[in-house]
Amino acid sequence: MSGAKIALVTGAGSGIGKAVALALMNDGYNVVLAGRRREPLEETARAGRNGFPVPADVTDAVSVAALFSAIEQRFGRLDLLFNNAGVNAPAIPIEELPIEKWHEVMAANVTGVFLCTRAAFALMKGQKPRGGRIINNGSIGSQAPRPNTAPYTASKHAVLGLTKSTALDGRKYDIACGQIDIGNADTGWADKFKKGVMQANGEIAPEPVLDVEHVAKAVLYMASLPLEANVLTMTVMATKMPLVGRG
Repeated sequence: MSGAKIALVTGAGSGIGKAVALALMNDGYNVVLAGRRREPLEETARAGRNGFPVPADVTDAVSVAALFSAIEQRFGRLDLLFNNAGVNAPAIPIEELPIEKWHEVMAANVTGVFLCTRAAFALMKGQKPRGGRIINNGSIGSQAPRPNTAPYTASKHAVLGLTKSTALDGRKYDIACGQIDIGNADTGWADKFKKGVMQANGEIAPEPVLDVEHVAKAVLYMASLPLEANVLTMTVMATKMPLVGRG
């Protein structure tokens, strides 16, 4: 493990987080696997090599502080943070959405990114060699909404703002920050796209999906750049999904 770069992936127990964590492990990274439940994290670790499960709740400042303390104690540094953990809300009219669901989405998708970014800054700016890279999972929801997705869309627009602020504020510390917006990655969560989802005109129609391995390769490319170069935003999507021209 000597000389290997250190990465942290949140939401590493399933879906995009798991795929990215495995790609990083296969590329030689030591990967800290964060998520609320230990069992899925251990499954991800067993599927790769040099994966280190650390259960954590990104919405809780104390839990995030403990996570980064564990990273610093074990490895002494962090080279890459992939802010991936997030949740969605039911696709229902906004007037029917419980306020608790709004708070849940904002806590996971916005506050979680902020807390992990804040902790990463504190570690990256003081380590030697100084600096590192932060990649945020934004979603195409940061560009255009789907019907009945106000909390998710608002949260992902907020993530784009955090990405740009982080990219700006990180310059003086050699911290690069970029965002990947993913459209219809073929995880369990995307099965609904194959069956049919509501379009902007109210129709229900199936949509193409994207192999999650292509997402993992895209994140790996962003991570591979020297800190002098940065992908600020990247969209990776199923070619024929109805994003371009939506609305």
